[in-house]
Amino acid sequence: MASIRERNGSYQITVSTGRDIYGRKLRETTTFTPDPTLTPKKKEKAVEEFAREFEAKVKSGAAMDGRKITLKEFADRWIVEYAEQKLQPTTVNAYRSELEEKILPALGHLKLSELKPHNINAFFVSMTKDGARRDGKPGGYSKGTIAKTRNVISSVLRTAAEWEIIDRNPCNRVRLQGDSTAEKLKFFTPEQTATFLDYIEQPFTVKIKGHKRVDDTGTPYTVGDYETTKEVPEQLRVLFNLAVYTGLRKGELLALQWPDIDLVADVVRVSKAVTLVDGKPMIKAPKTKTSHRTVSIPYSLSERLRKLHTEQLKYRLYVGDYWQGNDWVFTQDNGKLMNYSTPYQALQDIIRRYNAGKEPEKQLPLIPFHGLRHTSATLLIASKQDLKTVSSRLGHAQTSTTMNIYAHALQESDRKAATALENLLAKQA
Repeated sequence: MASIRERNGSYQITVSTGRDIYGRKLRETTTFTPDPTLTPKKKEKAVEEFAREFEAKVKSGAAMDGRKITLKEFADRWIVEYAEQKLQPTTVNAYRSELEEKILPALGHLKLSELKPHNINAFFVSMTKDGARRDGKPGGYSKGTIAKTRNVISSVLRTAAEWEIIDRNPCNRVRLQGDSTAEKLKFFTPEQTATFLDYIEQPFTVKIKGHKRVDDTGTPYTVGDYETTKEVPEQLRVLFNLAVYTGLRKGELLALQWPDIDLVADVVRVSKAVTLVDGKPMIKAPKTKTSHRTVSIPYSLSERLRKLHTEQLKYRLYVGDYWQGNDWVFTQDNGKLMNYSTPYQALQDIIRRYNAGKEPEKQLPLIPFHGLRHTSATLLIASKQDLKTVSSRLGHAQTSTTMNIYAHALQESDRKAATALENLLAKQA
């Protein structure tokens, strides 16, 4: 409850906001001067109403001020009011651990307005020093670990900026050693994507070494070396096309069931994802709340999905009780969910087979399956789609996430835009 104290015709309103990391009481204070022409009773009522409104603002966060609230105080609210509302529980726990074990002991006492690029950078540098590790191991933290820590504090401060508690996220001006998103991302160029999608449609030859066999009577015999023609299974071809055209994560693709695909409207609805828990596949909600989305697909891809569904139904009738599926789009031969490692392994096999015997400059980069998601995003940006559309298709919670990850593609689009403008103006001269 707000406390009210009169001072020379004005009233000081104080609201308690808890305690800081040292146990000291924290308060938000403001001053209110009522209309002096009011009667004492009306004046008292005006003060009480103002106090209630101020308390409500403080409780809701509207009265938060970066000059008064510490990183620790804001982080506590961020966990409850942002992270727990929009992120998966495992992600929230990971973020809470990063905050409590690394970030807050070093920076938690600072006011948000005091957090500048130089002291955040100094914190990251301190993490590289011997003795920084909480597990007692010699040396500092790895670049990967520091990058994860940076992601957490940046997410917290980005929210503070969006809530207008601070003017900007100071982490945006901090660069870690070797920090280059474009170098980390692995993806196909437009030309490589076209080559890959065309290649998976072609039959390929496999050389089989001689080996022993046993005939129906139990008599062993030897088969010499021979060649056989194979092709990529249609469900894998469809899976790769969906990955490129939708940008869905692997877990989201594997979790698709036929009711999730509207073959009339040509859309895919994402409402769940597959993840591994102790090595076993589990179905969960997507990565963030914004990952619940509807993504359009080309009509030609809808047609392939329709044919795949028809063939799957025929196969189910053929094998009868052997089928143990649950309407999954991508399956094992018994109808169960496709193995979590299959998409990655299949992609690597295809790329290696394509590259065999080719000059290095003609080879495809050996990207992970997640690289097809990056490929989708960079192709969308290259085709001049607006950032909000790209972010929405990818299921990012914020367009700033898309901007940070795909800055290389945005920069290339910006460069092309400058060239296009130059050419246009040159024609007018």
